[in-house]
Amino acid sequence: MHDLPNKIAILYSDAKREYFPTEQQFISEIEGKQRSDEIGKILETMGVDVKLLPGNSSLSEALKAYSPDLVINLVDSVYGKEYLSASTSAILELLNIQYTGTGMLGQAINSNKFLTKNLLEQYGITTPKYQLISEENEPIDHVLDYPLMVKLNEVHGSVAIDEDSVCLDEKSLRKKIQGLIRTYKQPLLLEEFIVGREITVIVFEGVHTKVYAAEKIFKKSEDSKYKIVTFDDNWNDDFDTITYVKYELPINIKDNIKEAFQVLKMEDYAKFDIRLDESGRHHIIDCNTNPTLGQKDHAAIGSITHLYGISFNELLIRLITANYKKDFYDK
Repeated sequence: MHDLPNKIAILYSDAKREYFPTEQQFISEIEGKQRSDEIGKILETMGVDVKLLPGNSSLSEALKAYSPDLVINLVDSVYGKEYLSASTSAILELLNIQYTGTGMLGQAINSNKFLTKNLLEQYGITTPKYQLISEENEPIDHVLDYPLMVKLNEVHGSVAIDEDSVCLDEKSLRKKIQGLIRTYKQPLLLEEFIVGREITVIVFEGVHTKVYAAEKIFKKSEDSKYKIVTFDDNWNDDFDTITYVKYELPINIKDNIKEAFQVLKMEDYAKFDIRLDESGRHHIIDCNTNPTLGQKDHAAIGSITHLYGISFNELLIRLITANYKKDFYDK
């Protein structure tokens, strides 16, 4: 038997269509309620009293009324803004409630991909060359080599990523920049595209920080130009476009990932995406403090840890027991 809390609150993003500029971004956030429901049902079978609460302006009062022993924080955005997810951690800290996941500082850092890459670079951790673009006609840094990948700077979940996100020349790049800035009203990250294999790494913090890596196997059609994770790959449930196989990370890359986890102020668990080039160099292309916490075939974290013989129930118990009764100020 595990010494689990009596009462656990699960927080999820209060996603409403009007908060988001596109249906894509809304889809990437609304799924949080479903994964919260699934986790809640699992915990109830373990005898835990569970309450699901939306991360909105009523959260503070709702937490005071329920008075949970522990909170599982799955809030990715507030009012449609990922950088406001840090406010949820702030509320929990002000109320002195122990919770799972990364704290306020780490959440804020992770909502800015440019800042994230800059921190990695300062610590000598390999990431592709990049540039932040805030205006449509801003000059492209001459040190960047095509092809270039264009990403939203403040949004995760492969939102706005499609086959045209990898640009071979300035004409196609300018077209992509214009469309994204006008639609999403936020800066963009340009990044040198690394041709090669893609690795996903799950970091799980406990007594010892564990690193689980798997290579993405893409089931792309023949007319697909690149092996990248598009929005459809991530969110289209009608067909399976990505599977995983175990990947043995070199020791030095494992150490780099653990260092990145610390540098970026991550806590409990996180996901890193890596491109492996033809010369064998590993480049971190994305980091996520709050990856989808879901079961095998529904989330990378569940699929990859399953390859290592860890069930999702076991993962949940580890996460909860690592935080339950921990000194709050250890967070």
